[in-house]
This record gives sequence, C-alpha cells and structure tokens, in this order.
Amino acid sequence: MKTDTQGNGAKLVSFQLTERSDIMAIITIPTQPFAGQRPGTSGLRKKVTVFQQPRYLENFVQALCDVLNGPDANGHPGRLLHGQTLVLGGDGRFHNRAAVQTILKLAAANGVARVLLGQGGILSTPAASAVIRRHQTFGGIILSASHNPGGPYGDFGIKYNAGNGGPANETLTEAVYARTQVLTQLCISDAADIDIDTLGMQQLEQMQVQVIDPVADYAAVMRSLFDFDLLRGMFKKGFTLRVDAMNAVGGPYARAILEAELGAPAGTVVNAVPLQDFGDLHPDPNPVNAEDLIAHMAASDAPDFGAAMDGDADRNMVVGRHFVVSPSDSLAVMTAHARLIPGYRSGLLGVARSMPTSAAVDRVAKALNLSCFETPTGWKFFGNLLDAGRVTLCGEESYGTGSSHVREKDGLWAILFWLSLQGATGKSVETLVREHWQTYGRNYYTRHDYEGIAVDVANTLMADLRVALPALPGRVFGQRTVSLADDFAYVDPVDGSVSKNQGIRLLFDDGARVIFRLSGTGTEGATLRLYLERYVADPARQNEPVQLALADLAAIAEQVAGIRVRTGMAGPSVAT
Repeated sequence: MKTDTQGNGAKLVSFQLTERSDIMAIITIPTQPFAGQRPGTSGLRKKVTVFQQPRYLENFVQALCDVLNGPDANGHPGRLLHGQTLVLGGDGRFHNRAAVQTILKLAAANGVARVLLGQGGILSTPAASAVIRRHQTFGGIILSASHNPGGPYGDFGIKYNAGNGGPANETLTEAVYARTQVLTQLCISDAADIDIDTLGMQQLEQMQVQVIDPVADYAAVMRSLFDFDLLRGMFKKGFTLRVDAMNAVGGPYARAILEAELGAPAGTVVNAVPLQDFGDLHPDPNPVNAEDLIAHMAASDAPDFGAAMDGDADRNMVVGRHFVVSPSDSLAVMTAHARLIPGYRSGLLGVARSMPTSAAVDRVAKALNLSCFETPTGWKFFGNLLDAGRVTLCGEESYGTGSSHVREKDGLWAILFWLSLQGATGKSVETLVREHWQTYGRNYYTRHDYEGIAVDVANTLMADLRVALPALPGRVFGQRTVSLADDFAYVDPVDGSVSKNQGIRLLFDDGARVIFRLSGTGTEGATLRLYLERYVADPARQNEPVQLALADLAAIAEQVAGIRVRTGMAGPSVAT
C-alpha cells in the first residue's frame, strides 16, 4: 500500500491487486457536513439542485457506508460491508444516471465486493426489493423521489433498503443522519465511469458490477403468484385494459408482463417510456394527476379496466368504467377475495394498514377472523409484521398496496391482482366494489392535501392541535361527539419499538374520523394532510358523492384547526 498527499488535500491510497495488474486508486477527500440530511418517511428527498451540490450525495452515501460497516470491538470503523453484495437502481428521473456512477465509486472504495445494477440505472422500487430478496444480498440503494415531480428543477431521492428488501428502520436512518453531521472525509474511487447500459459483468476497481435485466427477477415473482394462463385467456377473449405508466419506471415492467407475456394488445400501456422529467407529468396516480386516464375511463368506449402507477411503480390507482376505487376500498376488496389468487389460495396470515387509511379492511379482517394491525404511515412499519409472519397484505392511504412477496408496496402487482379478480369472478371493478359495500358497509373516505405551506405555519398548527387535545373528548359537533382525541403512537408488536407523534386523531361516537398529519415525502415547504372518514351500513345511502358525504367532517376539521385562516388557502391543493 502506498499513500500520497495531493495538492488539494486529498490522499491517494493505491493497492496492487493480486489477481490483475491494474492499480486500484482510492482517494480520501476532506468534506464538511450539510445540514438537513435526515431521511424522511421514504429516504432523503430534496430538489435536484440540492443533490447536485459538490459532495452532497457523496456525504450521504459515505455516511450510509460508515453506518453499514459498523464499529469494531474497539469502537473503530468496522468492515461489515466489506465483501458484500448490494443492489442499485432507480426510477430513471433526472440525475439518476450521474448518481449511479458516484455511488458505484463510493461503494468500491468502502469495501463492497459486488453490485447488482439495473440496466441503465433502472429498477422500480418493488423490483429492487425483489432482487434483494431473490439474490439474498446485504441490501440495496434505491434512487427515487417516488411520486414527486422530476426534471432538472424537480425532486431527487435516495434510500437504503435492508437485506429483507424493505426500507431501513428508524434506528438505522437516524444513525446515518447523525453520521452526516460529523463527517469529515469521503473515501471514493477515481476510476472512470462504467457502461451501465450493457448487460453483463464489469469491473470497477476491486468491485464487480453486474448489470442485470431490471424486469427478470420481478417478473419471476409475479409468475409465482398469479395464474398467467387465466390472464392470457382474458385478453384472447377481448378484455380491454389501459395502464398509464405516467412516463415513469413502471412502463417497461408493464409492457414486458402485460403486453409481451400476457398478450394484451400493443398500446395497452400508455406513457410507457421512462423520461427524466416524466414528460412534465406529475407521476402521482390519483384522479387529479392521472386525469387523462380518468377521461378515458369515462368515455363511451372506455376499456374494461384502467390503472395507473407512480414514478417508481410502487403506487397504483384502480379505475373501472366511470368508477374510481379508493385505496382503502382496494385493500379491503383484495383482502376479501385473496383466496381467488393462486399465491394466496391458502389464506392470509393477517392484514395491516397505515393509521390514516380507512377502517374498511378492519371489517373484512373481523369477518374472516384475521389479525388487523394499524401502523404509522411509511412502508417500513410493515416490515417487522411481514418478516414475523403476522400479516400477508398491507396497504396505505396514499394509493399503496402490497404483500409479503416483497417488502415494498407494488403498483403492477396490484394491477395484476385486480385483473385476476375480474378474471376469476367475471365481474367488473364497479360490481366488485359495490357488492363489497353491500356486504361490509361503505367507509366514505377522502384525503385533502394542503401543499407548499410554510414549515413554521404547519408546525405551529400541529403544535396547537396537540395542546388542544385534552379538551376535545366529549365535545359535541352537531350530531357527533368526540369519543377520543390523541396523537397516534405505535408500539411495534414484534420488537417493542415505539413511534410517537404520528398524527392527530379525532374519533367520534358514530365511528367517523378526522386525522391531521404532516407528510414526510415532500421537498419544498410542508404538506398538511387531512383525512376524513365516515361509515355507512345502509346500502340505500352508499351512493352519495364522496366530498358531499364528508362535507360536515371537513367543516369540523376547519373549526378545530383553522386551516384556511392559518395557511391562507381557500381549499386543498388536491382532494382524492
């Protein structure tokens, strides 16, 4: 080993490799901490321009490597990451390709032996989880800001998924944040960029980089769960489908499986080519941002089934002819009919939902004698339940559903699930949902997003609500009385960890709910999310427009929180 100090203060450490004649050059570079590198609900998300700052991404990845390497018995930097395999890929948004090259050089310098890299730097979030699990790797790095806008002035993100394929827990993410605040040096290779577009094995210093087909492992998992012969038969008989990939990473997966393998007509998947700016679409699958899909499903010649996915293909929206399915109802219907799917024919171990998600699935779980868990928002909270064999299906209010097949929510899996339900029953999306309401009752449900609020305004609003909580139980609003008012806290039934301050809940004596929560996925200002829910058992009262049915709860929320006065907004940015 030889060490030289360069003129810029960097140290060049060269190693002679025994199995080849080239010299591995690892440079140690001095750096300074950046403020605000604490990962949120789904990793670190900031504007692209923030990530493009010199050493911003490098600092975060170096901090991650330091934490993953762990301390040795004497408290010095350890070597747990050395010799391990990582998975790497992202949603293809702007800065994805450049970030991949940087991360590869950091990984090589920090002891990683092998990286499985999605071709072109591409891996959907559920596919990354599938690759981690199928190849039993140490973990993986996913480059995505999910449903957030892309492009040079859009958003970028990075998160670490552990060896189970799921998002890192809070203990690890907090350790990474703490490390970012004291970091003084980076360890990185000075090797040239590699070819990330050609399948096969390459060498980056001592580290192997295997560029893999990003769809292959994921498709294999889907084949193990669904009856592909049934689905092929549906398309042969003329079943029609429109999937809007929103110019995001789900397009190649949907084309490969739905069109190439199952025989759906060419053009079934629209906006199927991933673009760095998503073609100026906002890749968030809801009736507002996927308005083109909604319009097609309301036309006289509408397809039998419509669906959309988000930026990294982990979210989904399910649409029938003239009929939009809420995420909460989607999870409940899937739970009720899961035995129709080959992969779940033996039944479910249990179900879990995030706290703001409606209680529709709770009613199904009770009827089927299944355990039902209520967790904070964030897919990482489902991981322990899945790993412990406590649940099989999971869902959250933000158009996310998934199961034990991976440790992420999964947009295309949900589409295949709903497609299979229609094939197995011969019933339309609308019929499946309306029959569900007749059996279990309807949970009217909506989410109102107030986006771009000043952070101090949002924080003050939530702080004032917390102060007001003790006085709310017993308070009467029209014909409703508050039966419980709290700030949701979760005790993990597997490891006993506690997560506090997860959202303000107002529960009423008739089962209605009003919930206030700040989102952890934005990059600019704050997003206040207001959730409204009301249960109706009578089938004769299950056909009201959702916003009308929940207008009185919206008025109560305004009375309690004063959102309009505090934010200066006349109404929500998005109501879904």
